[in-house]
Amino acid sequence: MSFFEMYGEKILKAIGVHFLYVLVSVSIGFVIALVLGILLSRVPRIARFVLPLISVFQTIPGIVFVGILFLYIGMKPATVIIALAIYAMFPILKNTYVGLLEVDDSLIEAARGCGMSRMERLFEVELPLATPSIIGGLRMSTVYTVSWAVLASMIGLGGLGEFIYIGIATNNNALIIAGAIPAAVMAIVLSLLIDVVKKRSMKRVAA
Repeated sequence: MSFFEMYGEKILKAIGVHFLYVLVSVSIGFVIALVLGILLSRVPRIARFVLPLISVFQTIPGIVFVGILFLYIGMKPATVIIALAIYAMFPILKNTYVGLLEVDDSLIEAARGCGMSRMERLFEVELPLATPSIIGGLRMSTVYTVSWAVLASMIGLGGLGEFIYIGIATNNNALIIAGAIPAAVMAIVLSLLIDVVKKRSMKRVAA
């Protein structure tokens, strides 16, 4: 029996679980980061203290953070998703904040002169101009999250990390490769897809 016949179905299932963790956690992180980034861009003085505080979470080793959440939540997908969403949030938050601050003040003033409300200026001027920066943060966050999602297997919640850790424990290179290669391919494919979205958004802004 070949390796794929033995593990093919399990690998496909692990890819699906891994992708689901990435999709859900990055989506949650994106929404939270976008809202926070917009709010903080309105109060830069407060942002100088809030951003470094939030970035502290990035310094906590992933396995430690997942372990702490595991103690309170238990062996549930929510444990992994919450941890990954928090890690995924910061690159998007930082790029959203920076992107909005870098919007030319003259453009905002011109929009104000045209009678646009604050919300109209935000959605029709500021966010479109900041979109390339925001998507850049999304790309970084997504690639990181693909690797961080490996931690799900540490608490028995599947994903491609299961093959990597079992392979390391049993000195089975085939299992390590079976987990590592799909994760790498997933990161590359998602990164390319986000790059396509970024290029299209830049064309719309230029138009």
